[in-house]
Amino acid sequence: MLSLWYIVLCGIVAVFAYLIAPDNSPNANKMHLEIHTKKPFFKTKILHEVKQTKEPQTYVNKLFFGDKNATLEIPINTYIRTKDTIVVDLYSEGNIIKKQEKFPIQNIKFKTTKERYFVQNKTFYLGTDKYGRDLLSRMLIGTRISFFIGFIAVFISLVIGISIGSIAGYFGGKIDTFIMWLINVTWSIPTLLMVIAITLALGKGFWQVFIAVGLTMWVEVARVVRGQIMSAKQQQYVEAASALGYSNFRIITKHILPNIMGPVIVISAANFAAAILIESGLSFLGVGAQPPTPSWGAMIKDHYNYILLGKAYLAVIPGLAIMSLVMAFMLIGNALRDALDVKN
Repeated sequence: MLSLWYIVLCGIVAVFAYLIAPDNSPNANKMHLEIHTKKPFFKTKILHEVKQTKEPQTYVNKLFFGDKNATLEIPINTYIRTKDTIVVDLYSEGNIIKKQEKFPIQNIKFKTTKERYFVQNKTFYLGTDKYGRDLLSRMLIGTRISFFIGFIAVFISLVIGISIGSIAGYFGGKIDTFIMWLINVTWSIPTLLMVIAITLALGKGFWQVFIAVGLTMWVEVARVVRGQIMSAKQQQYVEAASALGYSNFRIITKHILPNIMGPVIVISAANFAAAILIESGLSFLGVGAQPPTPSWGAMIKDHYNYILLGKAYLAVIPGLAIMSLVMAFMLIGNALRDALDVKN
């Protein structure tokens, strides 16, 4: 139950990520190179500049794709308000010479965003990455990739696997021999290599990865469905349906499949976890979701060398996120296996 609620929480975060994330710009891609690789709970003052010309954007578009009119942010050390201007010291550390900039006082507001400029104290709860982006926002929005790839990849694998497995198991003969040959050939190819090949054929991108992962996961579903149907078609209720003159399609979809879905549900939960791991591996290799789209695997790729530089959290945090979500799906799969096992 704890795993189930964790998965539900991840689903809510995936849908409403831009409402929760501190940086709600598209892909949480606000860069502040002055404050790169800062540790968790780093605090600084931020001068916000509201865009004067705004792009038209609906609320739904803003919810799913981020705020295109998000304020521009400038990290600062201090600011002084004078009669006509506000003078800010741009963020700097150590002995670096401080740079100052001036902004007209009539365009400044410190508590609201009704004016063009305002100052705010900001805390980066998980620190910043090597480009100075808010790591917490990137993690929240990156949940979408890892979470939704499970649904889409499993859906594709179920559609293909159930269809092919049903045909092979029900009709048998040469059809079964050919489909089993196809399954064995596909099974013999390493999954990651096949996904890379399909991804390169379809092109790099968000949806291409989802389709590629789904096209490699149907084999196991097809083998399970084939075996279950070969056993179920010997049952009396199938013989009775055939004697009544029902079509093969109706017998498979209305009578057999509803009675063999237990093992399919269990294997689907395991495929959720496998899809998340495959996507993370693809992103780590650079053929998954492309920058600046946030992905947990890509975050590990960008920051794994920081483990040796005393900033291991940059790679450990997304690694823990992947591990926890995969473990949750695996525990759900084990629970479903126990619940749907008629021998128990």
